[in-house]
Amino acid sequence: MISREDLDFEISFYERLLQKRPDFINALIALGDAYTKSGRYEDGLKVDKRLARLKPDDPVIHYNLACSYSLLKMAESALSALKKAIRLGYRDFAFMEKDPDLEYIRKDPRYKELLFEYAKKRAKK
Repeated sequence: MISREDLDFEISFYERLLQKRPDFINALIALGDAYTKSGRYEDGLKVDKRLARLKPDDPVIHYNLACSYSLLKMAESALSALKKAIRLGYRDFAFMEKDPDLEYIRKDPRYKELLFEYAKKRAKK
């Protein structure tokens, strides 16, 4: 487990780096992760929204965006981002079912409906 001090250092490092290179994807991903680990969910959401604008067709980016929305208890937005992640190719459903970041939306009946719709589409192929 990473210490609070290490997380603060990491956040500071990536924030400074992004001042010089604002669209550095890997730094944005690492910063968003560090924000989330430190409980700074609103900041993590801002980074994930930025990443979604920079990489609109990346399923993992949209999955992470869904996680940020879920952590902030924004079910509608979380489900929308998760649906887009799946549409773009996100397929790690086993991880999705246990990811603590999605705990909030897994309680929403629309979450199961989303998974059911995907399974139904897969069965038709």
